[in-house]
Amino acid sequence: MNTQKSSNNWYQLIHDDNSPRLLLTGDFTLPALGNRFKTLLSELGQHARNPELLWDLSGIHHMDTAGIVLLWKAWNAQRPINLILKPEQEKMLKRIENLPVETLETPIKDFLWPLHAIGKQALLLWENVTNIIMMIGQLFLDSLFFLRHPSYIPWREISANLYRTGAQALGITALVGFLIGIVLSYLSSDQLRMFGADIFIVNILGISIIRELGPLLAAILVAGRSGSSMTAQLGVMRVTQELDALTVMGIPHSQRLIFPKIIGLGLAMPLLVLWTSAIALLGGIIAAEIQLGLSYYYFIHALPDTVPIANLWLGLGKGAVCGMVIAIIACHFGLRVKPNTESLGEGTTTSVVTSITVVIIIDAIFAIVFSDVGII
Repeated sequence: MNTQKSSNNWYQLIHDDNSPRLLLTGDFTLPALGNRFKTLLSELGQHARNPELLWDLSGIHHMDTAGIVLLWKAWNAQRPINLILKPEQEKMLKRIENLPVETLETPIKDFLWPLHAIGKQALLLWENVTNIIMMIGQLFLDSLFFLRHPSYIPWREISANLYRTGAQALGITALVGFLIGIVLSYLSSDQLRMFGADIFIVNILGISIIRELGPLLAAILVAGRSGSSMTAQLGVMRVTQELDALTVMGIPHSQRLIFPKIIGLGLAMPLLVLWTSAIALLGGIIAAEIQLGLSYYYFIHALPDTVPIANLWLGLGKGAVCGMVIAIIACHFGLRVKPNTESLGEGTTTSVVTSITVVIIIDAIFAIVFSDVGII
């Protein structure tokens, strides 16, 4: 009998009269292997090329996942024909054998895959639209219920959502509106000065801010701020199983979670639109006075004569519609979140992108339908 030992006594290659035997010894654990993992893997891989070699693992004192993975890689992910194991080692080997095999082959796409992708997205869009329509119908039924039973109206929830979506958003909307007003006034004043039409800065700022930019800026900011917050709140409630607890207690989601958010944001948005438009006009007035020398007094007194009041009502109505739509979309994607963190992030992102897109579409629809309203 001839015996050959490894340099670090990890194994012994014993040549018996019948066949060679590789006796593994020591501890095949992560702390014991350390930096010797790759070296030992290479040495054992060379011995694994001999199909008649008997692998004897009975001499291993301790083995963990790192040790069994080392042997499995050395065996090229295939159990040797001649193998001696302990019962606990057999269990570890069976577990690693039952792991799914990762395929590196790229699946061949069918030449009709663009149609499949478009059809899949169309079905997803149809599913989202139908669910939103169902939610709107349920809200209509809840409104009828609250009209018959005013004592059940969730005033505290509505007030809390009005504060979170309205009062706490005054700062960011004021800052963005003020800067947009200054930029628009500076750019417009440069062009008007070339034609000697400085006084028409009032018309440009009044119509563009009160009718379009004020509602659109407020809606986009609210979609990114309050819409994402609503989606994340409902998504976290899904992850923590709070929605399931409400269902078990018989509390409907639409009455206690969705209805207050939609009403609260629907009431807050017209006020935010009015606030954003006012601050944007203030920034435009300051820039016009600096750039053109147009006095504050003239600007304030000329504004009601040059901008019809219908533009203000149109902007407030657009804000109310956008606010309720943002809340509906945010609640829809919040309830669709699956109980995992990855779905929570995807749902929040999808909610914000969809809300901003729908807000721009609503603005375009209002511009086309009411093109003859408020224009002198």
